[in-house]
Amino acid sequence: MRSRIAALLSAATVAVGVALVVPMTSAAATTGCGSHCVAASDGVDVPAEEFVVSEAQFNQMFPNRNAFYTYSGLTAALSAYPEFANTGSDTVKRQEAAAFLANVSHETGGLVYVVEQNTANYPHYCDASQPYGCPAGQAAYYGRGPIQLSWNFNYKAAGDALGIDLLNNPYLVERDAAVAWKTALWYWNTQTGPGTMTPHQAMVSGAGFGETIRSINGSLECNGGNPGQVQSRINSYQGFVQILGTTPGGNLSC
Repeated sequence: MRSRIAALLSAATVAVGVALVVPMTSAAATTGCGSHCVAASDGVDVPAEEFVVSEAQFNQMFPNRNAFYTYSGLTAALSAYPEFANTGSDTVKRQEAAAFLANVSHETGGLVYVVEQNTANYPHYCDASQPYGCPAGQAAYYGRGPIQLSWNFNYKAAGDALGIDLLNNPYLVERDAAVAWKTALWYWNTQTGPGTMTPHQAMVSGAGFGETIRSINGSLECNGGNPGQVQSRINSYQGFVQILGTTPGGNLSC
């Protein structure tokens, strides 16, 4: 897994892994969820049997996954954002699930890594200028989970949206599979990163898989920044839509 040193460009800019996230200034900032998504507190259960990815397909996608990343943890997290992989046609639902899991696969080496591997980076993810500081410790906010949530301000934002105190207990993301999956769905459904739309919006609007890459790590990978990394994500997506019995659609690259 690549090094995850996220630069804090200004007091108003934050990062998830290496993806830049601009904090919301509207009322949506209190929930982490705008009009395009349902806040975790309003969650409606999405039964596992209604999820477009079966457990057998999940296992086929991730044959070498870490035992921490359970299918049951993923399906338990779906209620936080019930519109995920549950919007539009059956094809769109399958494409979104494949897109999410393909990006997750890339971020974690095939769901192998639960935490950031370069421990030397750990102390860098505390922005002491935030009024709430780093109550769990200077080195407590390193990358964790399917999209490698990092920085104290992102743990607070994700925790506030999900109704979980991740600022004081960031370790939940590496100890509770459902919490880990929920943080990834939080990013997917509510954050635009360096892009212009959330990954969820990109898939349900037809903007395409390439825009999900832009929203997750576009500042480093898109527009020729790292075509090899982009192609790796595309390859995973193409393989996953095939497993789910659908087509990838257009606009695969960024």
